[in-house]
Amino acid sequence: MRGCGCIPSAIMPWRWLLLLALLAALPSTVYAQQTIVGAASVIDGDTIEVHGARIRMHGIDAPESRQECIRADGTSWRCGQQAALALSDLIGRATVRCEPRDRDRYRRVVAVCFKGAEDLDRWMVVNGWAVAYRKYSLDYVADEERAKHAKLGIWSGSFEMPWDWRARGTKH
Repeated sequence: MRGCGCIPSAIMPWRWLLLLALLAALPSTVYAQQTIVGAASVIDGDTIEVHGARIRMHGIDAPESRQECIRADGTSWRCGQQAALALSDLIGRATVRCEPRDRDRYRRVVAVCFKGAEDLDRWMVVNGWAVAYRKYSLDYVADEERAKHAKLGIWSGSFEMPWDWRARGTKH
């Protein structure tokens, strides 16, 4: 095809590879920006699943399911389990709406989730079932301060910050 003004065939494979790379990245980018709506299953105090998508709640960190806290009287309790139960009770059978913000290193969607107009992420912090995850967001710091002052949930006694608990690799 001499003289047709076509791009030389040596350049074409490079363009195809670029196009394929862009297309491969497109689904996750588009998905990460779509609102996720549906019935939620609670995985733990800061993670839910909707339509098979694991969603990490933005800006908060709840105690791990096996994590224990210490009450003011010195007794231990499964605060991580209670955080998950509190979230589950709040959601009940309601439809949730999650607005993606990012993806985490485990490829989970990171989102702010709502039951109606209520911000579930904020509710968990305000009620003392999670802390503001300052490493990623300052959105819930004031809410954490209110829960801490009122000694709600995990603030009713002492506890190890969830990120420190995970870093130690605690298994009990």
